[in-house]
Amino acid sequence: MQAVILAAGEGTRMRPLTDQRPKPMLGVGGTPLVEHVARTAVSAGAEEVIVVVGYEGEQVKRHLGDSVGDAPVHYAEQADQQGTADAVAAAQEHLDGPFAVLNGDNVYESDALARLFESAPSIACTRVDEPSNYGVVEVDGGTVSGLLEKPAEPPSNLVNAGAYVFPAAAREALDVAESERGERELTDVLNRVIDDSDVTPVVIDDWLDVGRPWELLAANERHVDRQSRALGGDVHEDATVEGDVVVEPDASVARDAVVEGPAVVESGAFVGRGATVRGPTLLGTATGIGTEAEVENSVLMAGTSVGRESVVRDSVLGRNCQLGAETTVRNGSDDAGSVSVTVKGDRVSTRRRTFGAVLGDGVETGAETTLEPGVKLPTDATTDPEVRVSDDY
Repeated sequence: MQAVILAAGEGTRMRPLTDQRPKPMLGVGGTPLVEHVARTAVSAGAEEVIVVVGYEGEQVKRHLGDSVGDAPVHYAEQADQQGTADAVAAAQEHLDGPFAVLNGDNVYESDALARLFESAPSIACTRVDEPSNYGVVEVDGGTVSGLLEKPAEPPSNLVNAGAYVFPAAAREALDVAESERGERELTDVLNRVIDDSDVTPVVIDDWLDVGRPWELLAANERHVDRQSRALGGDVHEDATVEGDVVVEPDASVARDAVVEGPAVVESGAFVGRGATVRGPTLLGTATGIGTEAEVENSVLMAGTSVGRESVVRDSVLGRNCQLGAETTVRNGSDDAGSVSVTVKGDRVSTRRRTFGAVLGDGVETGAETTLEPGVKLPTDATTDPEVRVSDDY
């Protein structure tokens, strides 16, 4: 089985976190999404991996190299992002048998992909509460009979989860016409396969689409929650470490600090005196939490520091950010509803009652800055001291 991983897009819905890196290189538990996908595919039975790259593709190539486990890795370039079928067509020269297509920004479980591979030709499906927002999978007699894109009256709650296994013959069926969206859609290729073959729907429950910042937070929450206690770093005897907390070698937890799991403190990270970290939280490599600061349910990427007496909750902070002393990130909606975030110019509900801020790489806040829920600050943005930021920069 060959596995094609789609990793060429710009990740505009994830900005500002993708200003300087492709979305598949964002980390879940310190490991880029694309590596998670590749390793899961190989453990599920893929013998060869083909990664389709585009935006900042060299970062993907440098990270994955020429193999994952025992499986060789090849790369295909999608020069212009013209849809998912166009992306797979970029890999056409490498395809010589049945092939899976997986998204480089999804989180899959190995047993789910194994079932998908074993049921080929097949499509991964999941059940949702509001199927009219998705591509609905029609099933007749145990096989897929069609796909309905966001139907007003969906026939079921079974929707397309965006992972497929195609027969070898589909290699010659990738030249589909542009859809109404102006893209060449892989679902149109699948409809051709449905006409000629019995396509099996494979229901997967434990699957995450990591397309927006709060979904990256959710993926890290799940990862951190699965870790077991391991104190390999320097934990002061007067610090309090409760529950499933990982303190990696060369990380440290100072006197009077409190770390409540689940939490991961990566190598080189420092939790200062009297600081409090509550899970699920991931403190990336060489991050620093200042004296008596509080961090809860957040992701701090490598090199980011939180100043003394600051409060950060339910947030995603990019690399090398510096939060000044007494910075506060508010995380709740004033009307007790879900917090909204601006995505590509539109306000989008996170469906989370608590969500804080999203900071691009290199953001610096002045002392006593307050960031309102759902605020995004772009790469290298700065704030003056004692300001309240309620709108995106």
